[in-house]
Amino acid sequence: MKGFGHLSLILLFLLFFVLLPYLPLGIWRAFLLDVGFFVLLLTALALSWDLVARTGQLSLAHGAFFGLGAYGAGLLAPQVGTLPALCLGALAAGTGALVLGWVTLRLHGLYFAMASLAFSEVLRTLALKLPFTGGPIGLPVPPPFGGASPWAAYYLALAVFLLALALSLWAEWSPFRLAQAACRQSEAVARVLGVRVVRVKLWSLFLGSVVAGLAGGVYGMKTLFLSPYDAFSLARAVEALVIPIFGGLYTTLGPLLGGVALVSLEQALRLWIKEGYLVVYGAILILVILFLPRGLVGVLGRRRG
Repeated sequence: MKGFGHLSLILLFLLFFVLLPYLPLGIWRAFLLDVGFFVLLLTALALSWDLVARTGQLSLAHGAFFGLGAYGAGLLAPQVGTLPALCLGALAAGTGALVLGWVTLRLHGLYFAMASLAFSEVLRTLALKLPFTGGPIGLPVPPPFGGASPWAAYYLALAVFLLALALSLWAEWSPFRLAQAACRQSEAVARVLGVRVVRVKLWSLFLGSVVAGLAGGVYGMKTLFLSPYDAFSLARAVEALVIPIFGGLYTTLGPLLGGVALVSLEQALRLWIKEGYLVVYGAILILVILFLPRGLVGVLGRRRG
């Protein structure tokens, strides 16, 4: 019954985001669709991070995957068009994940986290130095489909979210979840049970990086400009991990709840408080992490219990 309850909430949120562009929003239409865009994009990023975290690895490389996808799509879009550019950008992110994973996935815990952070910093430095990326000046990015539709970026974000949602549900309901859980609990025991630990972790990292790369590509087409300081920012990696922690780790519903709650909360505080809203935002995050260790999913579980 718990699984069916979670699924009904997921379908409800999905229905809302599908119908959002068609709702009578009046003068708030543009603002609310922008908020919806970032909810979808950051939730997809969070779901991709959680997919990696289910193997027990603390990845700080999602900013790198996000940036690779953003720059890959931004550089290629003028030549090949929107959808091929997004796919090639995601492939660049996936290739980066395979390189990182092959070298570092035998590391554990903090060691892997530091290696993934170093990977992000290396890519950010390269983006600052290489001439074809625009260096510190940045890179202009064409709008999706040549600007034919003002809401094209929203629908692309929805498509990335649907992919992330499908992958997360697959990993949660398929036998693959058992292999991920075994890796997370004890790699030594998992190997004894016949789990190919490195392969499971590498596959999880690759799938997560592809989604993060797609999110980065859509982000660049929405903002129409990329900077190494933004695309490869550590803040992307922090957003990717904070949302699942806030909502509930190792679930599909958790990042979805966390994404809706945190993005909406940030925008509301920005409107109401304006100056110093980040202080209140940070305080709320700290309180939730301290007193709700299982996140919002844990609160729902207690109420159902």
